[in-house]
Amino acid sequence: MSAQNEHPNKYDVIVVGGGHNGLVAAGYLAKAGRSVLVLEKRDLVGGAAVTEEFYPGFKFSSLADGAGHLLSEVVTDLNLSQHGFQILPTDPLILSLLPDGNHLAIWHDVNRTIQEITKFSSVDAHAYPKFIEWMYKISRIVAEMNRMTPPDLPEVGLRDLKGLFSFISPVRGLGWKHITQVVRILPMSIADLLNEWFQSDIVKGAIAASAVNNISSGPQESNGTAYNFLYNWSGSNTGLFRSSGQVKGGMGALTQALAKSAISLGADILTNTEVIRINIQDGKATGVTLANGEQILAKTVISAADMRTTFLKLVDPYYLEPKFVRNVNYLKYHGTMARVHFALGRLPIFWGLNGGSEQLIKGHVQIAPTVTYIQQAYDPVKYGAYSKQPYLDIQIPTLTDSSIAPEGKHIMSVTVKYLPYKLSQGNWDELRDTIAKFVINILSDYAPDFGQCVQNYNVITPLDLEKVYNLPEGNPVHGEMTLNQFMWMRPIPGYAQYRAPIDGLYLCSAATHPGGGVTGINGRNASRQILEDLK
Repeated sequence: MSAQNEHPNKYDVIVVGGGHNGLVAAGYLAKAGRSVLVLEKRDLVGGAAVTEEFYPGFKFSSLADGAGHLLSEVVTDLNLSQHGFQILPTDPLILSLLPDGNHLAIWHDVNRTIQEITKFSSVDAHAYPKFIEWMYKISRIVAEMNRMTPPDLPEVGLRDLKGLFSFISPVRGLGWKHITQVVRILPMSIADLLNEWFQSDIVKGAIAASAVNNISSGPQESNGTAYNFLYNWSGSNTGLFRSSGQVKGGMGALTQALAKSAISLGADILTNTEVIRINIQDGKATGVTLANGEQILAKTVISAADMRTTFLKLVDPYYLEPKFVRNVNYLKYHGTMARVHFALGRLPIFWGLNGGSEQLIKGHVQIAPTVTYIQQAYDPVKYGAYSKQPYLDIQIPTLTDSSIAPEGKHIMSVTVKYLPYKLSQGNWDELRDTIAKFVINILSDYAPDFGQCVQNYNVITPLDLEKVYNLPEGNPVHGEMTLNQFMWMRPIPGYAQYRAPIDGLYLCSAATHPGGGVTGINGRNASRQILEDLK
């Protein structure tokens, strides 16, 4: 996509940041007839959802992958399929590899998964469909929470009460008498929740890994990993606890489709354009100032950037209450992930996989054999150290989309947890190759020929996540997805309705309700709030 080279000096709306939520908001507002300008300082839009060619012919989804959580309404409302967006299906959802060469596959088909689980526990195989049914019903309540603008606690107005009516259908499906169980489950650790349902550590490990994606806690930490598990489930395109599918062309194809949609609806997009200030006059946002000194006027400004960037860099603190600034400073980020991308000359051979191995590794391949393994991978983070036996989430997208690598070759992208942004010793630039080497060593335990398959690799450290992709402290969701930072407390109490404490300034990034993941919900909700306010 080429950026627009010419633009007027005044718009109805300026969106600061061209991540997926900023593009979604721009598309909805342009569709509603507003003149919209998106400003992105990188040379490509997409934020964390981009496709980059680190080596000739190998196109990697740099950070986010999958897109199976993207809100279906966004796809339909913005006609994304007409702009090249396509999800290629994958199955199984998960292949959990075990050190002894065995494995557990979680399939779309619940009955097929029951047969897999029977290898480890007949009791758990019997419990699994009941677990799926029960948790799915609870996840529908979370899904409705995600779509609504949170109530303005403690001052709840009539509009807030009307929004609560959306809960009636999923609560009825669960049963009103069971609503107390929802309240009980949300603050639990995922380990405690799974202990109530299953006996096998292998079964629990395969499921628990999905609860710690995009969060810095271990599965045994009682700070809402069960809530994060249900949050991830609530947006899944499978009806299960993990989404599936690969975006054809990599994740950048999604954000390119969002950009093309916004442009087709009348929006302008400028890349290589850095905003250095959100202009304020008489307590109201009036536009932005660019790095080259140019000023662009707008009636409304939306920040798709994180809270620190927005309020500690772009907004003059003169216009903010000290308490508000303190709350922004108190936000918890604590990024603990890295990404390692491998260019492979051929597919590795995984130990213990017999015929049909290519089918088995089309989805998420996990090295997270048990809940204890995942917890022990997390524990060093408490002391500023990194795990040398990390939880690995692995994808080989070329098994589904051969267009993103040279013929006969493959891509492997690995999310590595847990690696703390703040190290007690050393620095991430020095440890870059160390990360790649211990990931190669771990993978070689499960695929002995893996090292021979690697032609090249690229490491994105927690520090790179901040410096290159503008993710504070390397946190991909602009703030921890914990119970003290969700719903009406996200991003901070009193400002959960996408409005900033400055008239005409709004928020739409992953820092806002409902949180992170490539869902587009934040941008959609924010645009809806803006249009209501402008009536």
